[in-house]
Amino acid sequence: MGVQEDIRKLEEEIKNTQYNKATQKHIGKLKSKLAKLREESQNPSGSGGSSGPAYAIRKTGDATVAFVGFPSVGKSTLLNKLTNANSEVGAYAFTTLTIIPGLMEHKGAKIQVLDAPGIISGASFGRGRGSEVLAAVRNVDLIMVIVDVFSPEHIPVIERELSNVGIRLDQIPPEVKIAKRDRGGVAVNTTLPLSKIDEDTVVAILGEYKIHNADIVIRDDVDADQLIDSVMGNRSYIPTLVIINKIDLADQESLDIMEGAVHDRPHVFVSGHKEINLEELKDKIFETLGFIKLYLKPQGKKADMRDPLIILKNSTVRDVCNKLHRDFVKNFRYAQVWGPSAKHPGQRVGLDHVLGDGDILSVVVKKSGQ
Repeated sequence: MGVQEDIRKLEEEIKNTQYNKATQKHIGKLKSKLAKLREESQNPSGSGGSSGPAYAIRKTGDATVAFVGFPSVGKSTLLNKLTNANSEVGAYAFTTLTIIPGLMEHKGAKIQVLDAPGIISGASFGRGRGSEVLAAVRNVDLIMVIVDVFSPEHIPVIERELSNVGIRLDQIPPEVKIAKRDRGGVAVNTTLPLSKIDEDTVVAILGEYKIHNADIVIRDDVDADQLIDSVMGNRSYIPTLVIINKIDLADQESLDIMEGAVHDRPHVFVSGHKEINLEELKDKIFETLGFIKLYLKPQGKKADMRDPLIILKNSTVRDVCNKLHRDFVKNFRYAQVWGPSAKHPGQRVGLDHVLGDGDILSVVVKKSGQ
């Protein structure tokens, strides 16, 4: 309980310290200590993983999404209605005791859907094996925050637990590059004015992580939390879709209250039991993931324009190679691209080239013996 008590004390001090120019350095150091303690509380052995047996899920399909919510909000029912899975359903808490995968096919995409055990407040500190559940969803492409229609207050609780394990919802990684060196102190270079932290705060935060000599380049107007995330380097940035279930049981007042709680973010009202709005839910999952179409062109042949490859937006050539064959990255020579992401038709690109919707891609690999 010692670490959790230290965490509570730091949270209280940060909450009670008025933020201004004079206190921002102090608050930055407190937040750095808090982030380190949270990491320690989740990985007490120092091994980088949970202290108990972890849930292992092999990703399949074109994308992986996961239901995350409190017990008995209808995750298992929805999984069974959307996919070919057989997740146990019961009208009592903690029905699902392991992570159940299913496969949903929609608009040409194969989407793996995970039904995770229900989490509770304090899950990020291991309550109800919650830290293992949350760790298992760190690598999904979309988190579906699911609540029943009568519990809008559960949304911020779920979001806080996810944040505590290093999952950043609906954010993009800040552009911060840190290059350590042997001597010379910390050199801070920015490409725009920093309005939320100053240079002294940057140096103080790095110091908390024993980085005393480094070149740091900041290309976003980051705050202390974003800088800490960049220093730690182990955050997951994942979009969310809020699913409000059991609308068949709700009156108009409950629906209006929930709409007010989620109106400014992607959401969908459904009933898994009565199968209300399930097609809309499939569309919303597909839309929020942001799929694009890619056409493959075997070397020396015409492109296959009838059967596109469905991939996530911002996918790279490396992502596609991994999807096509496990040896493609190892034997990669170069690729050629025609389409929106190419500077000119047939542009030669490497593994890190980001592909666009409607691109044509030809991958050239080393022949055996080369």
